[in-house]
Amino acid sequence: MKKITIISAFALGLLVTTSCDSYLDINQDPNSPAESNMTTDILMPAAEMNLAASYGDFLRITGGYYAQHYAQTFGTSNYLDYSQFKMSATRSSSTYTQLNSRTLKNLQTIRSIAQQSGKWGTYLAATTLRAFTYQALVDCYGEVPFSEAFDASISSPKYDNGKDIYAALLAEIDEALEKVQSGDQVATNFLFPGKTAASWIQFANAVKLKLMMREIDAASDVASKLAALVAEDNFPEGDVAYEGCWTNESGGMSPFYAEEFSAAWGSTQINVVANVAIIGTMLQKDENDEVVYQDPRLAAFFDANGSGEYTGSISGSNFSTSDSYKSTYWCRPVASYDMPVYLITRSEVEFFLAEYYARQNNTAEAQAHYNAAIEASCATAGVGGADQVIAKFPYSQQNYKQAIGISKWIALAGTNNFEAWCEARRLNYPAFGSVTGDQMYNQRDDSSYKPELYVPGTLYTPIQVEDKLGPNKILERWPYAESSSARNGNTPDFKGYATPIFWGE
Repeated sequence: MKKITIISAFALGLLVTTSCDSYLDINQDPNSPAESNMTTDILMPAAEMNLAASYGDFLRITGGYYAQHYAQTFGTSNYLDYSQFKMSATRSSSTYTQLNSRTLKNLQTIRSIAQQSGKWGTYLAATTLRAFTYQALVDCYGEVPFSEAFDASISSPKYDNGKDIYAALLAEIDEALEKVQSGDQVATNFLFPGKTAASWIQFANAVKLKLMMREIDAASDVASKLAALVAEDNFPEGDVAYEGCWTNESGGMSPFYAEEFSAAWGSTQINVVANVAIIGTMLQKDENDEVVYQDPRLAAFFDANGSGEYTGSISGSNFSTSDSYKSTYWCRPVASYDMPVYLITRSEVEFFLAEYYARQNNTAEAQAHYNAAIEASCATAGVGGADQVIAKFPYSQQNYKQAIGISKWIALAGTNNFEAWCEARRLNYPAFGSVTGDQMYNQRDDSSYKPELYVPGTLYTPIQVEDKLGPNKILERWPYAESSSARNGNTPDFKGYATPIFWGE
């Protein structure tokens, strides 16, 4: 495969923001490549890197806060609002714009070019990434412009219901799958470099699985299609991620690392640290402060603090009154310049399959896939000890949502925090316990830090939680992005932070 540097792809992402209609006029921009050079081999890496930049950074960070994998460092305030289960219309605007103008528009152009030239491998790849991107937007906002989104004649496109968007995305993937052959070639890309459409077919099936499992309680026509997909059993055998494509240079680092850890990128303040919820679940102690369980993935997900201990901060806190809890006290997520941006892991696929069979009351298959999900999670983390995890968090057919929800929440803590937030909203597990953030830490008294009060496998109400959300509630949706709503007269009224999107109702 032709090698393309990451920094070039990011640069293209800033330039290649055209829709299909404006593609023919792009040579009018002296800063853009000539029309003859605007090929799918150029557009695909640009679309991918802009997806990775948003999904692997902003959505990872916010998802980590809302899923209570992450918390705010005492003494800083950059992400305090996320830690208190808040989101404003302005905070997500740049990410919304990037996903629309630099990812979806490029993918639309790719689909058009591929369709006209009969390049069905490329067509499927762009269609699958389009579905993945729209799924993320729906899961954030509930409703977004879709059917009229890129119609140049419409200045204020309507916001489509998330349920309708999901259905349309599934139809688009099915249409692309009908056209493609496993041996078809795919345009230059970072996700499956040098591979044929066979890998993209498996990824497309995994995206379909996620979409249908998300909407399983909200769409009456899913059951038979889902059964056929599961019976086909053609899913990725490993993790689907952007990996092996990052460099240890400014502009080429994996997005989360560049944002939170790289001084070369301008990151000078520590913000994201481990939350007491995930630490207290993966490292459990008795009343004598003796360790009774340590998850084998803990060191793969979080670095120990400056004293070699695993500590978690409290959601909603932003200051301390002494030197007790400074930056070196709290654990931080394990991160490196070349860390993968996971789109979907084999563990996630197995958890979805476990839930599918649980809903069929097929306990044997459900348990087998549940165990396989934990084994796959440990494999991704590069550790053994899956049997130890399974023994601590065994499968329960009677309480399958609780078992799957908590174990998936743990597994996603080191790979895909955004999807952890989504699944916690859908499955309602981890559930909220009786202990609150205020009880575990009084901001006016550092000596009040009491992580031992936390109950493993639960969420808790943050300190100074968003008052429009209230206690014992997870943030369900975001206000519509200002970059869209400010110019769109068809923007609906915000339904409120506590109103679930369609698959969580």
